[in-house]
Amino acid sequence: MLPRSAFPLLLLNMFLANLSMGLVIPIVPELLEMFSASGQAAGYLVSCFGLTQFLFSPFAGNLSDRYGRKPMIITGLILFAISNLLAAFAGDLTLLFVSRLIGGIGSAALVPAIIAYVADITEDAQRSKAMSWLGASMTSGFIIGPGVGGLLAEWGITMPFFASASVGLLAMICSMWMLPEPLSPEIRRLRQSVQDKKDNIFRQIGLSVKSRYFIMLLIVFAMTFGLTHFEAIFPLFVVQGYGFTTQQIAILLTVCSLIGTLNQVLLTDRITRRFGEKRVIVAMLLLSAFTLASLLFSGNYYYVMIITMLFFSFNNILRPTINTLLSKEAGEDQGFVAGMNNAYTSLGTIFGPLLAGILYEIHIDLPYLFGAFVLLASSLVSVRKLNKKSSSASTNALTGSINQ
Repeated sequence: MLPRSAFPLLLLNMFLANLSMGLVIPIVPELLEMFSASGQAAGYLVSCFGLTQFLFSPFAGNLSDRYGRKPMIITGLILFAISNLLAAFAGDLTLLFVSRLIGGIGSAALVPAIIAYVADITEDAQRSKAMSWLGASMTSGFIIGPGVGGLLAEWGITMPFFASASVGLLAMICSMWMLPEPLSPEIRRLRQSVQDKKDNIFRQIGLSVKSRYFIMLLIVFAMTFGLTHFEAIFPLFVVQGYGFTTQQIAILLTVCSLIGTLNQVLLTDRITRRFGEKRVIVAMLLLSAFTLASLLFSGNYYYVMIITMLFFSFNNILRPTINTLLSKEAGEDQGFVAGMNNAYTSLGTIFGPLLAGILYEIHIDLPYLFGAFVLLASSLVSVRKLNKKSSSASTNALTGSINQ
């Protein structure tokens, strides 16, 4: 029997992995000014993290199956700390990019191993609840990261990186001491002796395009694209467009992220039980699009705070809802679908910030207009495709009843 301390520690590790993604966001304007870089660099700093996460996740997942979950978790936390220390001592933009790339590799090692660990130690009846908590820690880390980074930056622009590296090292020490390996030596030896030939990530994505759940994976991409599109240039947008200070940005993002997470916990289950996952997904995409575009209407601080809080809330409700629907549709393909969910999330993390930075250089309003368009288009496609799925399922059920 594994100790009770294992699961909370896994939640903390997952939180830290996703916290690192957004930590740099509120201090981007100061970093760019320090290194005399353009607005495009802001998008690249966020997207390069997602790039290495995307490329290394399948490889790291395979290693965790063969050599154990704990070694990969420890490796991920070490890379996490190295990444933040490099960023803290970066004297130019190149080293800062290197640190973000290493952070992406660390996340690739950490996240699949933690998910697999939770699956190893939970019974079928408990797994859904455990994965829900894990999803909440992922979302909370990603959303809260910018707020934490902004608050710590009040003590110096490098403080977020030093603090994150310290917490990462502490988590690594606790993991080495408190986390047992869930896979027995016999299972690991057996898996190491078996030479499984697995499709590479690009072939798997090609297969997912032809699958019955492709539309839902596309929604995962659009959802992540919209969120990272928003966060990547948000500090630049409000500094240049509205004159906000770093402290104001930090307070705004912290308050909005906490309220958004609270709304996720309190509202998601209630509204999905009342309206069903498909209706909630369509509604959240539509509302996310509306709030993203609404940021352009006013520069009042409290107006921006309310709009940002709503945007975070809609995204926080959307993520667990689409994950639940994906799990229901996956059937016996749970492993493949979980991997593709992670892959499409990583792709959104790559292309959302990348395009946001490019569009920002053309016009300050373009990133949010385009992000709203992507979310709106996804909502319209969801209405048609998801309803079509429901109609097909109802028809098949009715046909089956008549045949009986």
